Amino acid sequence: MIRRIATVGGLTLVSRVTGFVRDVVMAAILGAGPVADAFFVAFRLPNHFRAIFAEGAFAAAFVPAYARTLEQDGLPAAKVFADQIASALIAINLVLLGVALIYTPWVVTVLAPGLVGDPERFDLAVALTRITFPYLALVSIETLFAGVLNANNRFAAAAAAPVLLNLSLIATLLLAPFFSDVGHAAAWGVLIAGVMQVLFVGADAEASGLGVRFRWPKLDEPTRKFLKALGPAIIGAGGVQLALFADTLIASFLPTGALSALYYADRINQLPIGVVGIAVGTVLLPEMSRRLAAGDVQGAASAQARGVQLALLLTIPCAVASLLIPDLIMRALFARGAFTADDAAAAGATLAAYSIGLLPFVLMRSFTAPFYARGDTLTPVKAALLAAAINIALKVVLMGPLAQVGLALATSIGAWINLGLLAIFARRQGFAVSGAAIGRPVALLIAAGVILGVAIVAGQYGLDRSLADMRVFRDETTLAILFLWGAIVYGLAIFLLLGRKWLKSLLSEVAVIADTPAPPNLEHPDPTDDSEALPDNEPPPKA
Repeated sequence: MIRRIATVGGLTLVSRVTGFVRDVVMAAILGAGPVADAFFVAFRLPNHFRAIFAEGAFAAAFVPAYARTLEQDGLPAAKVFADQIASALIAINLVLLGVALIYTPWVVTVLAPGLVGDPERFDLAVALTRITFPYLALVSIETLFAGVLNANNRFAAAAAAPVLLNLSLIATLLLAPFFSDVGHAAAWGVLIAGVMQVLFVGADAEASGLGVRFRWPKLDEPTRKFLKALGPAIIGAGGVQLALFADTLIASFLPTGALSALYYADRINQLPIGVVGIAVGTVLLPEMSRRLAAGDVQGAASAQARGVQLALLLTIPCAVASLLIPDLIMRALFARGAFTADDAAAAGATLAAYSIGLLPFVLMRSFTAPFYARGDTLTPVKAALLAAAINIALKVVLMGPLAQVGLALATSIGAWINLGLLAIFARRQGFAVSGAAIGRPVALLIAAGVILGVAIVAGQYGLDRSLADMRVFRDETTLAILFLWGAIVYGLAIFLLLGRKWLKSLLSEVAVIADTPAPPNLEHPDPTDDSEALPDNEPPPKA
């Protein structure tokens, strides 16, 4: 599993780095004004629906169902199942797309009502949404291809696909003079990226012998189980997205720039969520599904425990930095061109509020994986809906005194509530992560984070004095030095508190789980597979 996490995490890191370059270009060219607000509304709308119907609910229901069919009935039956689901998915997305394009003004009015009183931003948001909304249909198909590939231990193409979105947006933003305005340039970049992602991931599936064919759906046993899991998953994903919808809706009533501050802060916050949380969760779900289908309950529990420890090891430094030096991060990364120092301050305060919930956000997929792997999509729904209700109530209360910072803070509180409920429900059902397995390491990881925080505060104080006369690149230099200083201090703290033996044990035990032979009907010799290296006496799984 560790090599699969490294594959997904490494390529997701490339995606996040190119995403950072994209955001730097976007901040410099698009800024944080009315055009930026209109684009971010247009960009968020298809992404909200994507998170509900594609990468959220669909993936949660499809991957375990496909893995179960593959495990129990073999690859041919799994391919028939994927073909049938793909045909239904395309039909549903075409209907949804048609309705959305016809009633776009109504959709924008419902989801961003604060723009109605500003004709310039509202009309632009409607025009841009009509360009970006087809991205939902495209990425839904890409998600199905990715699910098939992931269940067959091929993670590279799906993890690399988001890089295409970043490259496409960078290209169209740099070519903005050839469009009617910068907002249209960015919107067309999103649509072009959707086409590229489908072709890229679909081509990898086809080359791996896992290509999807159109097949009339049948209500057979695998499809019935999939639909039974999909309904609660949609409700659960909808609950999470309802809180994010509330961000867009409420922020549309706030002064110009609030939507942009939320976007840029969330982009930094999403770096560890994507590189660590999604990577661990993406690998953990099919891994636990296969282990449980083979009756290896202990192996599934061990995989989850080690995944949680690995996620915390890599995420705690990010949370500490975002909480203690958010203004410096925003100034160093984005304060240039159309993005002013005031914009950086607003985004920095928002980032600090988001950082409070960073740990539960990263761990969320690791805590939902045991439920989804057992085919239980209803229990996570209960946790998500309750957390979303509290989240939205807090947003309404906090938006007045704290503006967009209150929205981010409510999101963080909701994340902690969601994670806590998942842990409680898992314990009630008898498969919670053992405290004996993670208690002491987690406590020591938190202690290392406290040491890192003290080092960052002391380091910033010294650098502010020593670099006071530096007129150019002072923020960038300060951030770079603090990054190196923090990495050294955190590494030493981990070594002294947990020891090399713990780190070696963490990596080796996860690797042992990954190297355990799959059930016989998952072993299909194929020398072209590059998903992971297996011992010489075991044939690699078919890609």
